[in-house]
Formats: sequence, C-alpha cells, structure tokens
Amino acid sequence: MGFSTNAIHAGQKPDPTTGAVITPVYLTSTYAQEELGKNKGFEYGRKHNLTRQSLEANIAALEKGKYGVAFSSGLAAIHALMGLVRAGDHIIVSDNVYGGTYRLFQLIMKDFGLDFSWVDTSDIKNIENAVRDNTKMVFLETPSNPMLILTDLEAASRICKSHNLISVCDNTFMSPYFQNPLTLGIDIVVHSETKYINGHSDVIGGILLTDSSDIHQRLRYIQNAIGAVPSPFDCWLVLRSTKTLAVRMERHNSNAVAFAKFLNESGIARKIYYPGLTSHPQHELAKKQMRGFGGMISADLGEAELAKNLFKNVKVFTLGESLGGVESLISHPATMTHASVPKADRERMGITDGLVRFSVGIEDIEDLIADVENSIK
Repeated sequence: MGFSTNAIHAGQKPDPTTGAVITPVYLTSTYAQEELGKNKGFEYGRKHNLTRQSLEANIAALEKGKYGVAFSSGLAAIHALMGLVRAGDHIIVSDNVYGGTYRLFQLIMKDFGLDFSWVDTSDIKNIENAVRDNTKMVFLETPSNPMLILTDLEAASRICKSHNLISVCDNTFMSPYFQNPLTLGIDIVVHSETKYINGHSDVIGGILLTDSSDIHQRLRYIQNAIGAVPSPFDCWLVLRSTKTLAVRMERHNSNAVAFAKFLNESGIARKIYYPGLTSHPQHELAKKQMRGFGGMISADLGEAELAKNLFKNVKVFTLGESLGGVESLISHPATMTHASVPKADRERMGITDGLVRFSVGIEDIEDLIADVENSIK
C-alpha cells in the first residue's frame, strides 16, 4: 500500500460491535476475565489498550517496520532505550542532538554507570574510531536539532552491524513521510509524536519502531514495566493526525523550501542551515536518503539583539518551544531547547546566541515571508 493509504487505514478496521469507521477510544483500566487464566487478550490498561495498539501498528506501517511501541513522550521512548544496555556499557551519540536527549544521557543516565561519547557523526569515520570493546549502541539524530546536520544512515548501519551494535535513529525532524531509517539498515527508529506525526500541538507522545522481534519483545516488556504509556485519548488524537501526515508534510516542505530561499536571498541571515539548499554541505546526501527536506530551518542572524527583536515583532510566527505543528513557530535554541548544553559545546556546534530556529508551518508562505520581513524592518 502507498503511504497515504497506510496512513488512513493501517492498524485500523471498523469496530466489530457497531461498525464505527474510526477506532474508538478505549477508556478502561481493566478488563473482565472470562475465567481464571482466560481472557480476550487484554488484562490491564497499562499493558494492553486497543487504541494504543492501533496507533502502534499504524506508525509501524508508515515507517515500513514490523513493530511499534508507544510511550507517553519522546523522551520516555528514549529513556526506554536505556533498558537495552546496562551499567558499564558505552554508547556513541551524535554530538548535535535535541537538548532533552543530551540532558537525559549526560546529566542523568551517566549516574547509572553508562558512558557516552559525543561524536560528529556527519563524518562516518568518527563512528568507527569511537567504537570500544564495551560499546553497545549508536544513537543518531539526522537531520540534527537545531543545526540540520546529516548522518549517512546506510554507512552508519554497516559499521554498527560489523561491530554487533544496536543502531538507533531519531527521525523526528523528517517524519516517516520523508525518511525511513529501518529501510537503510537501522535497528530502531524513535519519534517524538508530539512533533510532525501529531502535528497539531495538542499531544505529548513518543514511539519506538523496529523490525527485530527480539528488540520488540524487550521494548514491550520495558513499556509495561516502566509504565510510561500514553493515554488512550492521546493515542486516538495521534491516530487521527496520521491520516493527514502526507498532505501536511508536503506543505511543510514546499513552504520551507521557499522560506529558505527567501532567507538566502534577502541577506537577513549570516548563515542558513537547511538541507534543501544546494549550499548545504550535505545536500546530495539529503537527496539520497530523504524524499524531501522537511520544515525545519535554522539561521544565524549574527547578533543576539537581532534575534530578540525578531522574536518580539513577529505576528504570524509564534515564539515557543516544540516544532512540527501546522502553525509556524520560532525559537532560540541557546536559551530554550539546548540551554542544558554547556555554552562552549553549543558554540562549537554553531548554536550561537544569534541562532534562530524556524519550524515552518502550513500557512500561506507569502504571509510567513512578510512576517519576517516586517519584523526585521
């Protein structure tokens, strides 16, 4: 089936009781047992929920994977990954990742005996050189947040397989519509469903996708044991949203391409980070492993004061955390999403006080361009 067909139908079938086309919200914490040791496949709401199962099957199909395991947030999903390793293990991580991932790994999980190496994975040799005897996992984010740095997923997966390492890719920026890491050899894909998959800024959620039955069984056990599961209603909302994911992503992409060209030609920014521009150093890799360039753009205005003025004066863009909603958002990574990253590390990666991150929504592109032009003036 095609992407849009799967988005609308995968994991869902008319309700057998009423024939309802839309999957119901199963708001129950427990299930009636037919007799001792016999049930209908459902025991307790933390472990089983049909709305959640439908969502997991739906997104697994979109990622071209076999299994999906949903969590209450993207970070809850990433935290669950740590159940695949143990104290004393070493994990290689893309050095430019979402600030929350950095905070979880470096400021929390290190206290539990895990060791992390922060590596520029845009140079594939750096992954190979970072492998140790106790390395167990490689965690990639491509394109990265907020610098839009790419990692060659096929090459990275080959290195991981040669060393028997678990490979993980945070695919939040691209969504399953534009990139499918599992088809490129990656073992586990992680999404913050809060972002593009839901796309309406009204749900917090996360999910892990895999083709491996062994990894799936372990993640399913962790999901139940930890209990960081999404509510049935949140699952229903996300399931509603995946139906329009294809059309939303097309508009995000076309708007972002036009907006990036505007920034590039206007001279407003000193430097623009967007894989859709031919000036991006990994533009060819983007065309190879992605089917579009997404809706995320970062631009360095050069001075913090210029960024502050832009944040103050925009009318269509909204200053706020998060990304991937239908409405356009603007943020300041240095003090918002990546504030937990040490200043020296931020500046080394290019996350300066003048860096602005745009989440380009699906409004009329003329209004978005005019908003920034008027704000700068």
